[in-house]
Amino acid sequence: MKKTKMGFWFFILLQCFLTGNTVDSSSLSSASRTKSIMSTVGDQVVLPCSWKSGLGEVAPSACHVQWVAPPKTIFEQRGKDVAVAEKFMGRLEVPEKKLESGDCSLIMKDVQIGDTGRYESFIVVDGAMSRKERLFIQSVKLFVIDHKSEYFYQTGEDLVLELHSQHAFRVVFQGRNSSEWSDLWMRGDKNSQRLEKHPLQEKLTMKKIKSSDEGTYKVLDEQGLAVSTVQLYVEENSLDFRVHQRLEYVPTGAAAKSSHSPILLLSVLVSSFQILHLL
Repeated sequence: MKKTKMGFWFFILLQCFLTGNTVDSSSLSSASRTKSIMSTVGDQVVLPCSWKSGLGEVAPSACHVQWVAPPKTIFEQRGKDVAVAEKFMGRLEVPEKKLESGDCSLIMKDVQIGDTGRYESFIVVDGAMSRKERLFIQSVKLFVIDHKSEYFYQTGEDLVLELHSQHAFRVVFQGRNSSEWSDLWMRGDKNSQRLEKHPLQEKLTMKKIKSSDEGTYKVLDEQGLAVSTVQLYVEENSLDFRVHQRLEYVPTGAAAKSSHSPILLLSVLVSSFQILHLL
């Protein structure tokens, strides 16, 4: 198996050397079209790239694949040697097996608002006399948006806030009748009686919500960019409300005696009158 793979790479590298100075990168640029992709924070996206579509069967796919977010190189792969920009560490991948078949698409995991922008893919050809030529393959525009939702809860229920991403760093809250934002939670905080971060999932639970919890919640990343925005509406629990009303209007003690006595006397008089009328 190893011998077959080494033979394949040697053949491709030989093609790199033979064809490196014969490919016109400007013609490839004009032939390629920019593609647009939209995603939400925390999702995984694939930025398409196919060296076969622009270079044909003699394309040097194994020579060098490079992805750039102009003007910075964010990903570079030569065989099993991979270099990734710090901002994207652990989030970028071009599967080696797919690369061999001509697919140089970049997999981007856990996308963030800050990832929005233009990305360009290249094949770098090692030519004679240590000369390198970079061949443009594809341009992709990525648009990342935050999650937006509305929740309707009743008092006493537990609210579960989706954090969506490992990069969610902070949750802020603005009350319904307030113009100020206040910190509700930050990554690393210990769980409290009201707030509990799930140990494995990106979820934050607020226990037994109250009417004063109604308002806007924003989940932010390390740069303060929005991961999600939640509008929370809180209604009085119908059962609690009925009990509350019942307790509020049922007199007790002396008040009960003074309020019920006239009513009881009136009902007795009415009943007596109805009986006499029937006789």
